[in-house]
Amino acid sequence: MSDTNKTAVSTKEAPTAIGPYSQAIRVGDTLFTSGQVALDPATGNLIPGGIKEQTVRVLENLKAVLAAAGLDMVHVVKTTVFLKDMKDFAAMNEIYATYLAPAGTVAPARSTIQVAALPKDALVEIEVIAKESA
Repeated sequence: MSDTNKTAVSTKEAPTAIGPYSQAIRVGDTLFTSGQVALDPATGNLIPGGIKEQTVRVLENLKAVLAAAGLDMVHVVKTTVFLKDMKDFAAMNEIYATYLAPAGTVAPARSTIQVAALPKDALVEIEVIAKESA
């Protein structure tokens, strides 16, 4: 696939990519986001607080990236959640549901994985795939 088939999406409303990657890539009507951790877009620092606060920040960052592509959470068809500790699953899931599975919507497919560590020692990282015609 040539680069002409993919378009980088970025916004200052989410943390800047700090390596050789894009905040998101659009291919046709599908958007693939990079994983987001709970970085404050203004400072680049991990926000204070526990799993609930970090999950809110992660999802707000993802909302900003989706918005930059003209999409929102209802377009998300698949998520991958990386948790530092699976014991945080219930608390993360409570916040996640308000963003991605409100009443009356079809929740996206999801995988949740416990990992040894995340960037900046974050507690949670989430990436999404969204489809414009979803």
